[in-house]
Amino acid sequence: MKKLLSYLWGLSKFLLLLLIILTAIGWYRAPTAPANPNLNLISVNNHALDLQKMSKNRPLLIYFWGSWCSVCSITSPSIQELHEDGYNVVTIAVSSGSDEQVKQYLNTHQYTFTTINDPNGRIFRDWSGRVTPSFVILQDGIMKQGLSGVQASWSLKVRLWLNQFL
Repeated sequence: MKKLLSYLWGLSKFLLLLLIILTAIGWYRAPTAPANPNLNLISVNNHALDLQKMSKNRPLLIYFWGSWCSVCSITSPSIQELHEDGYNVVTIAVSSGSDEQVKQYLNTHQYTFTTINDPNGRIFRDWSGRVTPSFVILQDGIMKQGLSGVQASWSLKVRLWLNQFL
């Protein structure tokens, strides 16, 4: 019994250290808001988008992804699910080609979420993006949260819900 308790204590310390390290890495990799962000952008379907207005009274999830990003192929279906469930979502395709190439990728994968093309990665760099996928939650035009990596749809739903109250 003493050996089991010693093992569990060691495992607990290891898991706590792992959690601290992963949290630190997440904070480092997460995007940050530029001083004067350009929140007026054009979608691949040539629609003007005002992200500040879109985030008024309702959190807006901005999802940075790339057609070349293998991890994004895991995350994008969750974003599509959020979009279909009526959540406020805009995506930004980072260095994924021309508008036509991005539209073809979206059609091939049956993604219907609103997408902005960032062909040279300028928007992503402005937000200090380091890895894809990355996420930003805007509320009333102000960045409330930034995160990166694989995110389950339930996790994003909870974050969007909580940001209504923060």
